[in-house]
Amino acid sequence: MSMAREELADRIRTLLPPGLHPREKRMFGGIAFMQDGNMLVCPLKDGALLVRVGKDGMDAALARPGAEIMEMSGRTMGGFVVVSGDAIEDDEDLAGWISTAHAFVRTLPPK
Repeated sequence: MSMAREELADRIRTLLPPGLHPREKRMFGGIAFMQDGNMLVCPLKDGALLVRVGKDGMDAALARPGAEIMEMSGRTMGGFVVVSGDAIEDDEDLAGWISTAHAFVRTLPPK
């Protein structure tokens, strides 16, 4: 795992809301944080963050600084955004993205 990815994963662990204890699962070459079997966030190799926001939350998420549509192998992934590392340097900003992901994921049924 890259240093940037490891550092971001450590920051995520410290910023998780009280009572939220997601499972960590190896995905995308790193660790994804899962709640009830659904992905919340996943640090990426370059220090960016993959965030699950849901299809209905895409417009609001993309209006936030540093957020872009997630693309994998030339295909867009609906309901997911990538947030640049520059946009989550501040812990408050990173915590806001974790909160956004949690707000969406708790609307999903457990897997």
